[in-house]
Amino acid sequence: MPLAVRYNGGMIARISGKLSAARLRAWLLAALLMALAAGGARAHGYIVRAIPADRSALERPPTRLQYWFSEDLEPRFSAIHLRDQSGTVLASGGVDASNRALLSLRAPPDLPDGAYIVELRPAFASDGHVIAESRVFFVGEELGGVAGKAAAERAIPLEALWRALLNLAQYLFFGASALYSAVLLPAWGSARYAAGLPPRVMRRLRLCLAGALALAFAASVIALLQQTMVFFNTGAVEALSQNLWQVVLIGSRFGDVWTFRLLLLIFAAVLLAVGEYFRELMPQLAAGIWRGLPWLGALLLGASQVTGHTAGSPLLPWFALAVGWLHALAVAFWLGGALTLTLTLPAALAPYAAAERTQALRAALRRFSLLLTPLLALILVSGIYTVQNFIFSPADLDSGYGRALGIKALLLLPLLLLGAGQHIALRPQRGFVRPSLRQRLRLLSDSGAALRLEAAVMLMTLAAVAWLSATPVPEPATLTAAVAAPRASQTVGNFSISAAILPGGPGVNTFDIVISRAEAAAADVKVTLQVAQPAREIRSRWLEAEPLDAGLFTLASDAIDAPGSWWTLIDIIDSDGVSARAAFAWDIHAAAAVQQARPPNPLNMATLAVIAGLLLARLSARARRLVRALKLSPVSALIAGIAVAVSLGVMFAGAQLIEQRQREYARTLNPPPAVVNTVLPDADSLARGEALYRAYCQEWQGQPADFRALRNRLSAARGDFLYAAVSEGWRGLPPCAGGMGEAERWDVVNYFRTFEVRK
Repeated sequence: MPLAVRYNGGMIARISGKLSAARLRAWLLAALLMALAAGGARAHGYIVRAIPADRSALERPPTRLQYWFSEDLEPRFSAIHLRDQSGTVLASGGVDASNRALLSLRAPPDLPDGAYIVELRPAFASDGHVIAESRVFFVGEELGGVAGKAAAERAIPLEALWRALLNLAQYLFFGASALYSAVLLPAWGSARYAAGLPPRVMRRLRLCLAGALALAFAASVIALLQQTMVFFNTGAVEALSQNLWQVVLIGSRFGDVWTFRLLLLIFAAVLLAVGEYFRELMPQLAAGIWRGLPWLGALLLGASQVTGHTAGSPLLPWFALAVGWLHALAVAFWLGGALTLTLTLPAALAPYAAAERTQALRAALRRFSLLLTPLLALILVSGIYTVQNFIFSPADLDSGYGRALGIKALLLLPLLLLGAGQHIALRPQRGFVRPSLRQRLRLLSDSGAALRLEAAVMLMTLAAVAWLSATPVPEPATLTAAVAAPRASQTVGNFSISAAILPGGPGVNTFDIVISRAEAAAADVKVTLQVAQPAREIRSRWLEAEPLDAGLFTLASDAIDAPGSWWTLIDIIDSDGVSARAAFAWDIHAAAAVQQARPPNPLNMATLAVIAGLLLARLSARARRLVRALKLSPVSALIAGIAVAVSLGVMFAGAQLIEQRQREYARTLNPPPAVVNTVLPDADSLARGEALYRAYCQEWQGQPADFRALRNRLSAARGDFLYAAVSEGWRGLPPCAGGMGEAERWDVVNYFRTFEVRK
């Protein structure tokens, strides 16, 4: 389909061909959505829960050390080590197989009293940052003179360098390509030229884009080398000579994103080469490529956001990612556009006399300033929202991240003043500034000095931004508060069982079980566990625990989904077929949950609303043009407004109705129990239940057909249903005889559940 493009009220060119700007935009937008969907992960993480807590004094040795982080880790490059006071490594671990945000270590049995140091080296999957720190715990009394080492708050200079170079390259690429379509063509466009602009201007633009791509390639090479050095904790020579960079490239998320970015850069270079080769033969094709390049630049910026701080926001990560991308696009247009103008203006204005040069310069700067004004508001508001993602209290500013943020804010002030002065100088009709000051501002603007100064300050700001991106975000104190994990012990027959739920809150928990027999570790037993909450008639399937060491068993489960009273039932079967039951009642607290996200507060929502308002205001002009094109009469506009309002009302009511139906459906599937089991199914309850069953449920013991049918339903049977079967009978099964009380009936129910066929 031919695409007509107008500039300054005149028709310049009719762009058509296989590679149209519209098709290129669609392809790039689809690729961006795929990249964001695949890489929306947290970045620059920190510890959100530690067991044992730092500097905690334990009465007995722990069986397992666990450290949860705010994002997934790279299993190949993350490690945890346990050392004693002398520095001897006692045990090592890594990323947990069931939770990639968890570093775990199985502690040696029977650790003696003393101080122990836990060395942590997590490698975060999204952005590749590696943080080295150590923590201390004590078995017995706390000892003096032993301390851990906090994670460094400083950025790595080499990382800050490649981030600065990569940002500069991407900003210049997007700014130069966007400047072509949005500023230079409307200001200087002429139908005399195939590309709409004089060849000398196009040469400078091509040099800007080629330089940006070359710089991006160089920054990417430095990034891969630096990431390899960090992952392997080695030098550049070893990283290159031993080909360690290949392991990073194919074995980490950083490598995946790096490869995706490199493919985009190669694609951009090919497009530029194709556009240059066919510049004279097929100008329509070259023009289509130029109009599609800003979308490719936006895709590069979006890929960088996926591996930046914004993707690691604990507040609505997808919103943070979108806001960060908008912020980057606006900054890229400002910085990249200013740099491109600074590099292009000398060649563009060289043939003109002084008056013509001033007129041409003002035409470009006025158009640039007009587009930039609303973007500045977006930059400020989106920047405020991004700060809210990581700064939760004034104390968080007293950190490496807070200080880098302060430097960035200080550099932003002169930029805003320079931009305001440029804006005033280009609009002499507005008289709220003294004529003498306006004249000085106009001289600076007409000479290009203001633009060059603005570009220089921007480069310094870019360095501060790179340093900020390479600096760890402050660790919120509220997320690392020590919460004691629930632990309990009991003796059943000749078995001694100790159980712990780590961390002991709603969500994924690790269940650690230590079993001994006659004061020796029980190594020849099979252990299964069931989690239940009778008040809600929730009961997990029976899970088999994994033996980690002699007498130590573990499993992970997400069955505990809410705070409240929960049971864990542990069945132990030895090699001779002798079984034992241990049952524990737990009080699960919401404070013990691993909180990897924060709910938004009113200030966060208000900032998002302002951003949405700015975007709607920017789109309102197009909406007004659409309304004029539709030629709506007052009556049709009223009808359309009513239809929209009714549609929104129906959608809202429908959403509320669907939510209500879902709640009703959930209550229908699992209604509150008519009677709640209050008897813990421990060994004593099972013994009492067996005696009552044999004494009063004699007609059940012949295992008639109805008994077998009831037994086959045990895995899904509710407690109140079984209680009714014992009390009132079921089908052909009569009720159990005798004057049993409520607790005794529950003993029978608890015993009857042992007939369940476990798969």
